[in-house]
Amino acid sequence: MKPPTSPKRIALVAHDDRKGDLLEWAEFNRDILSEHTLYATGTTGRLLGDQLDLPVTCFQSGPLGGDQQIGALIASGRLDMLVFFWDPMSPQPHDSDVKALVRVAVVWNIPIACNRTSADYLITSPLLAQGGPHPTHPPLTGTRA
Repeated sequence: MKPPTSPKRIALVAHDDRKGDLLEWAEFNRDILSEHTLYATGTTGRLLGDQLDLPVTCFQSGPLGGDQQIGALIASGRLDMLVFFWDPMSPQPHDSDVKALVRVAVVWNIPIACNRTSADYLITSPLLAQGGPHPTHPPLTGTRA
């Protein structure tokens, strides 16, 4: 008998041109996602909640502060994984927010998936099923011994 899984706190974010990809990926992984606490920005969250019929805590749209709200979860130790299907081929009016979100995830050692392949690796990792939250690591400080 496998030990019970502790729910992870997962944020799902997608730019407009990548929302379809994220929705398809989430539908395919619905059973796994249903075992976890889900967060998302604006429209993405509403679409995911409707399509998956799962509870999703929705923040503001990315350009209206949603990326920063997800970043605040990370900085306060309340997020275990970020699935962020961003569009590297289209300019984003809130590009500085996007960069800040990725930066804070790296600083706080939060696993990030930026495409379907990396999302598949993370969502199927045996580490996801380990009990308890993601191990806490101190943030990067810019200096290493």
